Amino acid sequence: MIKKVLLGLVAVIAIILVAATFQSDDLNVTRSTTIAAPPDAVFKVVNDFRQWDAWSPWSKLDPAMKKTLEGPPEGVGAIYKWSGNNEVGEGITKLVASKPNETIDMKLEFVRPFEGSSDVRFTFAPEGAGTKVTWAMQSKKPFIGKVVGMFMDCEKMCGDQFSEGLANLNKAATAASPP
Repeated sequence: MIKKVLLGLVAVIAIILVAATFQSDDLNVTRSTTIAAPPDAVFKVVNDFRQWDAWSPWSKLDPAMKKTLEGPPEGVGAIYKWSGNNEVGEGITKLVASKPNETIDMKLEFVRPFEGSSDVRFTFAPEGAGTKVTWAMQSKKPFIGKVVGMFMDCEKMCGDQFSEGLANLNKAATAASPP
């Protein structure tokens, strides 16, 4: 009886591993919102890592998270390092390109819970009296990410956090922008 259970368990694990090999290698997450502030006001909040605690959804998940900033305080070369609980993990975000009031590109390097890297882009476009902000992330999924993705919708999970961050960004940018 135990032998049959173990064989069944091995078969289920084998099926999961084989199915995972057919999962997409790419993870793409994109969310947008319109913020009632001009592009320069929204851009300034995202381009300056010192302002991230005001809107980052991960800052609220671990208020005790250790953060360090390196390089210039804002713009290209700015570096944000964090280490926190299991919900936020540990990593480094480097601001690699910044075109005022239009785009910000970042390289995101995760150390834990899983090693990996992602390219992140924020775009800012005038829309009516406000700014359409798009937050996008692209990365390659490691094999373990493919396995996890069979049981969790990683795009939705990250996307929900992006949506929360954009809502927080709306509050931070409109508070910083004169009426």
